[in-house]
Amino acid sequence: MAGVAMSTTRSHAQKPSMPVIGYLCPESPELFASRLQAFHQGLGEAGFVEGRNVKIEFQWADGQYSRLPALAAELVARNVDVLVAPGGAPVALAAKAASTTKPIVFEMGGDPVQLHVVDSLSRPGGNITGVSSLSVDVSPKRLEFMRDLVPTATKLMVVVNPTSPTAQSQLQKLHAAAATLGVRLEVSGASKEDEFESVFAAATRDGAGGLVFTSDPYFAFRSSRLAALAMKYRVPAITQTRDFPIAGGLMSYGGDFMQSHRRAGIYAGRILSGEKPSDLPVQLVTKVELVINLKAAKLLGHAFSSGFVAGADEVLE
Repeated sequence: MAGVAMSTTRSHAQKPSMPVIGYLCPESPELFASRLQAFHQGLGEAGFVEGRNVKIEFQWADGQYSRLPALAAELVARNVDVLVAPGGAPVALAAKAASTTKPIVFEMGGDPVQLHVVDSLSRPGGNITGVSSLSVDVSPKRLEFMRDLVPTATKLMVVVNPTSPTAQSQLQKLHAAAATLGVRLEVSGASKEDEFESVFAAATRDGAGGLVFTSDPYFAFRSSRLAALAMKYRVPAITQTRDFPIAGGLMSYGGDFMQSHRRAGIYAGRILSGEKPSDLPVQLVTKVELVINLKAAKLLGHAFSSGFVAGADEVLE
């Protein structure tokens, strides 16, 4: 009987449950596929593979950023072990507001100190840390690149998402850069995809020499639509992400998002292994890349100079 009892006890012994990552995303699985792949790569480097020794529960906002706070709260209510908030400041702020105790790893392009996400980069404090590519800081450089391409332009149009937490700081820097370059800025706002076409139409109507998009995740994840409109209206444009020239747009300048998402995966794994967010300094991905599309330039009638081509990190034929 004792042997039977021992056997029964073993058969009912439960395996240790896998840790769970809550993944809060502002977009859809299709639009986020490459970023998610980079996150998995980093997670693997830290020793965790989804389905083998970690589970991931996803919440997708599908481009409706107003849903992020409720989705973040839902993940916290599920008692996940760490909450990952990639894809920009709106996601990080929603996650931070959802919990003061749950470990959080963010990934964004803005300054997390200026946005009050962390106390400092070296000592983030509290329950949150992450990675920033600081793409927001290079918006003025995009203006400079556009002016270099179209040196005769007296007016350039800047496109900003008025709902973005970084909108005003980017505009201030862009106006300062425009004054230095001696070019007049016209500011156009767009926070919904159905507003994009009117922006390009206005640029053509108002005689803007080109369009400069501020750093914003909503723009970044709609690169194909923006590239199609740029070709339709024959307007030179520059955005933050390489997705834009890959989709047929003219050029991009911004942080390396693959590296920032990979590092977010590493941090998530380190926290699952027992480290505290407050002990992990915010990482900065300092690599910034200029990607240009020669075919788009030819179609738009704005050839890149040999110096411009030589200075690009990647040239698409």
